[in-house]
Amino acid sequence: MTEEAEVAEDLTPTSESEQQAPHFLQDVIFHGKFKLLKALTPQENSHSQHGLFFQDGQRHVDYVLTYPVKKPSGGRSIRSSAHLLTKNAVARSLRRGPKRLEEHLKNHQAQKPRDSQAADVELGLHGETLSSQEDHKMFRREEFEGKLSDMGLELEKDEDAKIPGVCFVKIHAPWNVLCREAELMKLKMPTKKVYEVKQSGSVMEKIGSLVSKVLEPLHPQVEDYQSRNFKHLSHTFSREKKHLFDLSDKDYFFDSRTRSSMVYEILKRTKCKAKYSMGITSLLGSGVYTAAYPLHDGDIIEDSAESNDRKLLYEEWANYSVFYKYQPIGLVRKYFGEKIGLYFAWLGLYTQMLIPASLVGVIVFLYGCASVDDNIPSMEICHPKNNITMCPLCDGVCSYWKLSTACGTARASHLFDNPATVFFSIFMALWAAMFMEHWKRRQMRLNHEWDLTGFEDEEDHPRAEYEFRVMQKSLSKDKKSRHKREKLTCQDRLPAYMTNIVMMLLMIGVTFAIVFGVILFRISTKAALHLSSNPTTRNHVQLTVKTTAAIINLVVILILDEVYGAVARWLTVLEVPKTDKSFEERLIFKTFILKFFNAFTPIIYIAFFRGRLVGRPGSYLYVFESYRMEECAHGGCLMELCIQLSITMLGKQLIQNNLFEIGIPKLKKLIRYIRSKRGAFQEEERQKKLQRYEADHFLEPFAGLTPEYMEMIIQFGFVTLFVASFPLAPLFALLNNIIEIRLDAKKFVAELRRPVAARAKDIGIWYNILRGVAKVAVIINAFVISFTSDFIPRMVYQYMYSPDGSMHGFVNHTLSYFNVSHFQEGKETMDPMHLGYPVEICRYKDYREPPWSTTPYEISKEFWAVLAVRLAFVIVFQNVVMLMSDVVDWLIPDIPKDISLQIHKEKILLVDLFMKEEQGKIHNNLESKASTEGKENCSSRSNNNNNSSTTAHQRSGLHNNSTKSL
Repeated sequence: MTEEAEVAEDLTPTSESEQQAPHFLQDVIFHGKFKLLKALTPQENSHSQHGLFFQDGQRHVDYVLTYPVKKPSGGRSIRSSAHLLTKNAVARSLRRGPKRLEEHLKNHQAQKPRDSQAADVELGLHGETLSSQEDHKMFRREEFEGKLSDMGLELEKDEDAKIPGVCFVKIHAPWNVLCREAELMKLKMPTKKVYEVKQSGSVMEKIGSLVSKVLEPLHPQVEDYQSRNFKHLSHTFSREKKHLFDLSDKDYFFDSRTRSSMVYEILKRTKCKAKYSMGITSLLGSGVYTAAYPLHDGDIIEDSAESNDRKLLYEEWANYSVFYKYQPIGLVRKYFGEKIGLYFAWLGLYTQMLIPASLVGVIVFLYGCASVDDNIPSMEICHPKNNITMCPLCDGVCSYWKLSTACGTARASHLFDNPATVFFSIFMALWAAMFMEHWKRRQMRLNHEWDLTGFEDEEDHPRAEYEFRVMQKSLSKDKKSRHKREKLTCQDRLPAYMTNIVMMLLMIGVTFAIVFGVILFRISTKAALHLSSNPTTRNHVQLTVKTTAAIINLVVILILDEVYGAVARWLTVLEVPKTDKSFEERLIFKTFILKFFNAFTPIIYIAFFRGRLVGRPGSYLYVFESYRMEECAHGGCLMELCIQLSITMLGKQLIQNNLFEIGIPKLKKLIRYIRSKRGAFQEEERQKKLQRYEADHFLEPFAGLTPEYMEMIIQFGFVTLFVASFPLAPLFALLNNIIEIRLDAKKFVAELRRPVAARAKDIGIWYNILRGVAKVAVIINAFVISFTSDFIPRMVYQYMYSPDGSMHGFVNHTLSYFNVSHFQEGKETMDPMHLGYPVEICRYKDYREPPWSTTPYEISKEFWAVLAVRLAFVIVFQNVVMLMSDVVDWLIPDIPKDISLQIHKEKILLVDLFMKEEQGKIHNNLESKASTEGKENCSSRSNNNNNSSTTAHQRSGLHNNSTKSL
């Protein structure tokens, strides 16, 4: 078959598939035939694990690079392959010198006409050449791959992939390269020495072992939980001490996670001279390569013949049917690395700690439900003989109303505003302290189990953007100062810092402006609903306005979250941080500040500002001279705070955290299949088998753990900051996290490309943010109890003003009097006879003097008494709770006792191991020295005998000669 026939044959199915692609999309999107899409899913392909090795079937694929190629079909001719090899040789000759290039051109000059057409096929169309940009990218690829080969890596290209337009570069690290990188990275590897982990035999250990036996069915069925009585002694890998390690199976001494991380380190530090390329990050950013990723271990379908860690994780971890089981954290760390393992360990511990908090919160809520009928203030409000007439809630359209109509609001407020909420606030503050201490202990235990005890974060490689800016700065200097090592100073970053400050303030100002807009919406909507002719609408104005405004706030929060995330990343890029760690920390800090203000500004307004900037009847405070500031309902703003908090928290969890995480990856996968222009839309193409690296190409790239941590930190804020107003928050957080763990697990195992394993001994800056939120939560809850709820006014009345020491008369005590004739002109109600009788005196909630007093409408002494007690309560509550938290921190040691004993034991065993090794070396040296001396003695004796016989022979010869001469 001729070459033209091969090309025509390859072109035919592609063109047909492109014609049928619109019909395929129409069937999937409009007719709901999702089985067609499922047939294309690479995870369902049972043969894709064959792409885990090179063509020889021996060398493991440790990393994959991809770049686009232009060719007419999925196939490729032999001449184009040969021409590519020729161009590779030309590039290598160009790097080696002009002489080698001239020799190479002479040797291949005869083949030039024959290969020209194949070259055109490689470049995309006949008779055309690559653009200068594509040519430059090819040169940079050749240079980079040549340097990788110089570093000892082995490369294999696959342009015959079933994904048209994509070339895969498979990378393998041989044994000597792995040993070198393991020594450079100071990896701790298990030695041959195995020791038994003995239990102390104390009462607590026996209780712990008994509890573990009871909870045995909750443990996943993985090897990590089978046996923990024996442990390998670990030591930093060294090529000089290979005899300490079990190297019987070199292919699996370093697992796939470790091998890919070593290759990634090489890719990061390999630099090119072409256009200041600094490693693989710069090449990915400039489009030289389109993707770089390690491979998953295999498939996850149930009927797969080969078992692998990925399939085991999918069955025992990324499955909703095992939601009640513990996570296989050891296996997660083995497959994804320490950094991701620590995240899921932290999330699992946080979810476990939410169980007691949820139980106590439910008990507090049930106590409120049980005691609502015994609450005297709500009974007084709901009493049918209550004839208290309240002042209008708005100007003009609102009329006088009876206090008894607020009965439902008052009873509902008691569910969240009762003495038990004070206890719950103290409990949650101590809970947060115990959670932080428990996590530190758990973290130390994991560090010991994962051999990270002596691990220290080494200085990371400078980012490509940073080195590029430094190079630009050095080139702008004069020749005399170019030899100095340049770095970016604060003066260089000053414009970026100023931009950061201005933009951060602007974004926070946008948040405040939107909250203010929602306030105006509530005021105007309330006035409009009071004009309604429907009595049902007028009776439910408060509930309608509150719920609608809370939903609007939720939608705005969801939108601004995405905007603020993009703004924070842009601002961080402007700063040009030196290392990836610095970039990540700055990005986290900016994102947290913006999202924290975005989520909690509406809640803070309702808790601390609403109803306090109102004024009084006859002298109200207005916005834009027409919008009267809104008041709280008679039951207080705590009920409105609870509504806003619950809608925001549940909405973010259901929509942003769960729906977006499920729907967006599916949508991106569909778009990626459409763009791939595969011929798999046909039945015959559907039978083609994807290799492992081809299947992983369709998965979503890993974007880091920042979004996962961020949503949990914001949830932690909802659970702790305003828990006094919403005791059911821990319960909803627990239910969300049970789903979140399995959802994230499935995303990492099945939806994302395998991340590069990163070592870490802690969760980094997130721990400091958690401690800060826990400290702020104590202060905010103190202010919520004292200023937002009626707890302090009730206590002041009961112990200072009540005639019989009970709560009878509390409602009347908190209401002030107003003469309706003192209304401002044009602000009085348009329907003064709404209640059926003329009103002369109305009541409003405030501590002010009556109109018949010598100082009418001035603040009364009761107000100052209540304010003094409120401030005193804030100070006492804050200091007592923080003192108790510090006591908990002091009582619970950071390092578990058994772990500290095992660390000490391992040090002793390591010393013994090295002493035995040195003694063995000395003994061997002595034996070798003794054997050498024995051989030397024997040889010296034989030499002496030979010398003596020779001397005697010489003497006899001399004697004979002398005799003959005589």
